Amino acid sequence: MVCTTTLEAPPADPALQGRPAAPVEVTRCNAVQTVPDLVQRRYYSWTAPYARGVSLTNQITELFGIAMGGGDGTRVMGLGFSDQAIVWDGTAIENTYRVLKDQQSDPMPWRTADVSNGFSGNLGNQQAAPVAWEDPGPTWSAPVRGLW
Repeated sequence: MVCTTTLEAPPADPALQGRPAAPVEVTRCNAVQTVPDLVQRRYYSWTAPYARGVSLTNQITELFGIAMGGGDGTRVMGLGFSDQAIVWDGTAIENTYRVLKDQQSDPMPWRTADVSNGFSGNLGNQQAAPVAWEDPGPTWSAPVRGLW
């Protein structure tokens, strides 16, 4: 449950004779549905969960091609065998995913300047500042024997 409180304009009151009235504090509370709960509900919108789907009623309706769905497996969803109900569930999940993706992404993409990729020229054209060479001194190490 999430509650939000806002200050809103008060209703018109003729007793105030045109003087401004104090704003009214309005609190609204709504139930919050999390993304995992929404996806879980959509997943079982057409097909019943496994424990409900193997009941005697569901096995008889499956024999005649009547899809029983919902969270409790007792709603008649339409005519279709198990393979069709899987397609319906997949479509419900896909539609939910698209709506969630649209809600979470900004409709206006960020526009930035392009970064040069380094392949637009060659190394011969680039002028590098000369670097003074320093002698590192004697750097002798013992030879390392090969593994073969």
